[in-house]
Amino acid sequence: MTSTLDRADVASGSQAPRRARSPRRGRLGAERRRAAYLMLAPSVLHLLWWIGLPVVATFVLAFTDYDVLAGTVEWVGLANFREIFADDSWNLSIWHTVVYTFFTVPVAMAVAVVIAVLLNRRLRARAWYRAAFFMPHITATVAIALVWMWMFEPNLGLFNLLLGKVGTNGPAWLSDPSWAMPAVILVSIWKGIGLKMLIYLAALQNIPSELYEAADIDGASGARRFFAITLPLLRPATFFVFVVSMIDAFQVFDQVYVLTPDGGPANSTTVMTYEIYRTAFREFHISTACAQSVVLFAFLLVMTVLGRRLTGRDDDAA
Repeated sequence: MTSTLDRADVASGSQAPRRARSPRRGRLGAERRRAAYLMLAPSVLHLLWWIGLPVVATFVLAFTDYDVLAGTVEWVGLANFREIFADDSWNLSIWHTVVYTFFTVPVAMAVAVVIAVLLNRRLRARAWYRAAFFMPHITATVAIALVWMWMFEPNLGLFNLLLGKVGTNGPAWLSDPSWAMPAVILVSIWKGIGLKMLIYLAALQNIPSELYEAADIDGASGARRFFAITLPLLRPATFFVFVVSMIDAFQVFDQVYVLTPDGGPANSTTVMTYEIYRTAFREFHISTACAQSVVLFAFLLVMTVLGRRLTGRDDDAA
């Protein structure tokens, strides 16, 4: 009986009462939250005004006929989407964007991984090499494009001069429909390696060295260590690099605009973003351009989901 009563006492309230919350502490927490909200307010307002509102307006205007000169808006439903997919120029720009992305993203990622592995070793002047590879990423695209335009110049350009040394006549890179897109792809790969290399380099430095030491004890070769240890542990970084690279590739504009004005010879370098720019700011068909932007957003969303699947990234690997 006594033990039963003791247990009843414990269950009924023999535990120590909770410490009452200090009013001063409560006021301090409220003041901190208020200060946090005030500091976040400018960023939130900027996000809503300059990003959120234009995104919503783009999706709404894609289903309307908006005459920017007359200021009239008429709801047309899916008419804009039927119009753009019946346009050969838009379909060609989609194909060019896919080709550009297909060659730019995998090649740049593969080269960036190799460079990151090499620069992760003990090398003399390693910091200078890293800075040199990263420098194109922070250099203005227009400046880079002007330098490459000189290198692609048919008569005095560096590439054709080198090809002439081996007895080969170089093409007219930027004025030949067959070579304009490869030239743009080459410039984009060279410019995009630096950021990808930096991300991979940071990920490599987080891989425990004990794994490589164990592999050395087992007699694993360098290639075996790379494919069995390095690449699997780089999956989270690979997913991030892939998504960022896909978004960057589908939004390519600067190098196309500078290297090959008006979409290149015979529209050979017209990509989706350039077609959107031409539709909106040259032809002033705002609703059509908004529909094209929605299609571009859908492409990016699908590619992001596919990238998640292909890289095998899950929540545990993040």
